[in-house]
Amino acid sequence: MKYEISRGTLAIVPNEKENSVVYEDEERYIVDDKPFKIMEDSCKYFGSTYEGRKESAKDILGAEYKVPIVVEDTENLVIFPTTSPYSDECVWISLKRLKKFEKVDSFNTKIIFDNNKEIIVPCSYRTIENQISRASRLDYILRMRKSR
Repeated sequence: MKYEISRGTLAIVPNEKENSVVYEDEERYIVDDKPFKIMEDSCKYFGSTYEGRKESAKDILGAEYKVPIVVEDTENLVIFPTTSPYSDECVWISLKRLKKFEKVDSFNTKIIFDNNKEIIVPCSYRTIENQISRASRLDYILRMRKSR
C-alpha cells in the first residue's frame, strides 16, 4: 500500500519489519515502506523534496538536526521526528493533531491526539517537548509570512 500524509495522519511509527504503522483518525494501516520513505514520498506528492523542505526548515529555525517538516503548505501539515529522521527508530508525529503528551518514564512518552487516540513513543518527555516547540515555531513563522 502506498501512503501520502494528510490531515487525518496522526503518526507514522516504524514496525519491526521494513514497514510502518500509520495511525489516522479511526484507522491503522501497515505500509510497506519505512517512515522516512513515507515522508520523502509525501513531500514529492505535494510538489517538493524532503531535502528541500528540510533545508527550508533549518534556515527558518536556525536548527541543524531533527527539524520538523512542512509536508504540505496550504494545510500547514507540520510533522516532527522523535529522533534522527534517518534512524530506524524515528516516529513522525503530526503537530496539528497532538493534544497533549505525558511522561511514562525516562525513556518513553505517551502522545495523546485530538481524537483521544494514544501511542507511546520511545523518546524522553524533554525531547518531545523540544520537538513540539520547534514544530510550533516553524508553523507560527510560516503562518505569519502567509498572512502578510
